[in-house]
Amino acid sequence: MKSMTKDRSIGFLIGDVSRMMRREFETVLSKAGTGRTIGEARTLAFVRRFPGLRQTALAERLGVEPMTLVGYLDPLESAGLIERRPDRSDRRAKLVFLTDAASPVMTRIDGAIIAVRNRALAGFAPEDVERAYQLLETIQGNLQADACATDDAENQNSRESAA
Repeated sequence: MKSMTKDRSIGFLIGDVSRMMRREFETVLSKAGTGRTIGEARTLAFVRRFPGLRQTALAERLGVEPMTLVGYLDPLESAGLIERRPDRSDRRAKLVFLTDAASPVMTRIDGAIIAVRNRALAGFAPEDVERAYQLLETIQGNLQADACATDDAENQNSRESAA
């Protein structure tokens, strides 16, 4: 394995690729005529994937602050693309769902996602794409496991301090 130098860091490479794909997605999304920002498009995609999540859980999955999420949800709700329903187990909490009106917008968002993915993965054999997914999912799993262990330790320390 090559040594890590300032010019060869997997973290920087992943960050650069992520930033470039995000920028490309913004460009393609704006041309797709969805009328949605990248934050709103990501929110719609996550709501479709995880229908009925509480707003707080949705914000966590998106990696944004709850107030940032509200900034995405308000225009989506005004446009009739999502609805927030009260959680029967906690009246203060809201569950987020797509409406039928979101379907044509999601079709355009999906087209933008596919266009960016196809451009980014041009020239790769299907087995190479699958291997790349496997490697990135392993990195993700490693970091999630570390994050969970850190969160558990911090929660334990907080409980001990409060006692």
